[in-house]
Amino acid sequence: MSFLKILIFGLALLRTPLFLVIGALALLSFSSAGIDVSVVIIEMARLADTPLLVALPLFIFVGILLSESRAPGRMLEFSRVFLGWLPGGLAVVSLLVCAVFTAFTGASGVTIFALGGLLLPALLAEGYDERFSMGLITSSGSLGLLFPPSLPLILFGVIAETRIDHLFLAGILPGLLMLALLIGYAVAKSPRRERRPRRSGAEVWQGLKSIAWELPLPVLLLGGIYGGVFVPGEAAAVTALYVLVVEMFVHRDIPLRQLPAVLAKSMMLFGGIFVVLATSMASTNYLIDQEVPTRLFAFIQQYIDDKYTFLLLLNLFLLVVGAMLDIFSALVLIVPLILPIALGYGIDPIHLGIVFLTNLQIGYCTPPVGMNLFLASYRFEKGITELCFATLPFLLLLFITLLLITYLPLLSTALITLFG
Repeated sequence: MSFLKILIFGLALLRTPLFLVIGALALLSFSSAGIDVSVVIIEMARLADTPLLVALPLFIFVGILLSESRAPGRMLEFSRVFLGWLPGGLAVVSLLVCAVFTAFTGASGVTIFALGGLLLPALLAEGYDERFSMGLITSSGSLGLLFPPSLPLILFGVIAETRIDHLFLAGILPGLLMLALLIGYAVAKSPRRERRPRRSGAEVWQGLKSIAWELPLPVLLLGGIYGGVFVPGEAAAVTALYVLVVEMFVHRDIPLRQLPAVLAKSMMLFGGIFVVLATSMASTNYLIDQEVPTRLFAFIQQYIDDKYTFLLLLNLFLLVVGAMLDIFSALVLIVPLILPIALGYGIDPIHLGIVFLTNLQIGYCTPPVGMNLFLASYRFEKGITELCFATLPFLLLLFITLLLITYLPLLSTALITLFG
């Protein structure tokens, strides 16, 4: 048994796919405990029947459709028409567009690649410093992860068995706070130039026309869920159908022959997440059966007697995790272990979810291995070190936001209390 465990860890070091490593550990653990290994397959079947899981592949499909279309360009032009005349207008536009686009695609790499090539030349042409521009785009590539219908929010809800509509509400105020701090800094760093004249009525009308079909998406999604018309799974289906019709038949950005490739791309992403999630949940059942979280909580309580100290150490731990793992792997591996301990300290699981995702969002930009740094380095053809220095001011603001979110749980729960 020991040899097999060493072999599995060796395969992990050789970059064997994560689901194979987790699945092998689950099978080995159950076998060593004398439990029928068919429990792993049963767990997969149980997870496939989870109603909340239906929303995940549909929102992935929506994100891939939007990223493959010309929607990013239309969103950018629309935002420039209405906000570009303000001091720091283009930087503000960049932050807002990246946040909205990441909320729907759920993957910061897509945002950096889809919008980076449009935003960086525009910011440089407006007189913004190159280091500031690269830092802004790199750090805002994962800015929308707290806004609905973010895929990590949905995945946390599935793993923690928490209401997704509550998580959608919980992320709004922390996300807006984060945006507000970054917008304030962007305005302060904007080039000192005369204000641009407001756009003419014709330009405003043209901007509205270009984005008219995408503009109702947030209303359709959030209004449908909180108006009691849809549950999250139904809202995902309606949103997917709406985006499909708009991008294929109204704007005609995606020809019919490209649709199978888009479907395959989105389902491959979902398939990878599902297999990792299923094997991880099976491993979690083994850990619970062996009372590992309970013993871990008892051990931690010997040294940490209040939840605020625990939250501080949790933040430090999650920042390291966010820098080392992609967000989906971090969620399925860490949440099942952390959740029972957090509950033991009296931490609301909704609040924990927002703190968790905020840490992982910052981890995308944290040296030495933050994913955004590598993606931006490839996209802008700049060194990792240069991008690390470029993102430092933005990281400082994100850390301030993290502390406020961590120690002011009302930010995460206020809207849930207000709207029930």
